[in-house]
Amino acid sequence: MFESIINLFFPKVCSGCSSFLLSNENVICTVCRHDIPLTNHHLNPENDAFKKFYGRIPVIYTSALFYFHKKGIVQELIHNLKYKGHEEIGTILGEWYAEDLKTIQLLKFADEIIPVPLHRRKLKERGYNQVTAFGKALSSGLNIDYNDSILVRNVYSKTQSKKNLLGRTEGIESTFDVVFTEKDHNKHFLLIDDVITTGSTLEACSRALLKIPGAKISIVCMAMAQS
Repeated sequence: MFESIINLFFPKVCSGCSSFLLSNENVICTVCRHDIPLTNHHLNPENDAFKKFYGRIPVIYTSALFYFHKKGIVQELIHNLKYKGHEEIGTILGEWYAEDLKTIQLLKFADEIIPVPLHRRKLKERGYNQVTAFGKALSSGLNIDYNDSILVRNVYSKTQSKKNLLGRTEGIESTFDVVFTEKDHNKHFLLIDDVITTGSTLEACSRALLKIPGAKISIVCMAMAQS
């Protein structure tokens, strides 16, 4: 009864289109779930996300759940997750994608899920890493440990979305580093982020993780920008 009263005065809205959610809907309305552009990368190991990194870094597996289009549903979801504090979006997307990724044999032996980190100053400003909830939901669904301490960001930078291509890639190799011990050797790391754009951030993170002897890398993201 109390929840019904709360919903009466503060109705829940869809994070994709801002329409009122029905009682059986959670975070994303049924219409948006139907209209979201799914990549179906999990059905093709040599998908366009995998090809984006081919020849750049040795990845075992790469995929994204959605395609990202400007002014589309996915952009609205990521914006609300990243800047509006709606971490429940990350949780629902992680739960959604875990069901697909359970079928991927290449991820059966992944050891740890590693989020692309924020600089400690950015983390303090925002209050949370936008991929944490996504990663923890994947961790639960796939039964893979979540580790947010091994990969660190040493350089504070402004929001990537406001930079041009040159600005996104300039000096990024030195931005990330790893803190590891011998127990981290020979592990298969599943690196996660929100959106694959140029791929430069994920490439830099992967190169940092590959400093660990015997490390193997896979990449999974919520979305991928489609040209």
